[in-house]
Amino acid sequence: MVTRFGEREYGWVEQWKAAAEALADRRRLDLRLMSEDEALAAAENLLSLVETVALNPARRSSSGLVEQQAILHGRSRA
Repeated sequence: MVTRFGEREYGWVEQWKAAAEALADRRRLDLRLMSEDEALAAAENLLSLVETVALNPARRSSSGLVEQQAILHGRSRA
């Protein structure tokens, strides 16, 4: 099935692209203007999220990378 986009749909795409660029610019500006105290508080907020997530105890002995690579290469773990 071939979908044909009209002028309105292309207008929406352009609007979304422009919005994404404007938001990225705004995000960079906000980060640039952030004070040292604000940056430290933001980092602390992000790092504190880790404490709220229960990690599988197996993560202490393995990251799962070896198992993932074995799966991706279609072989069993050696």
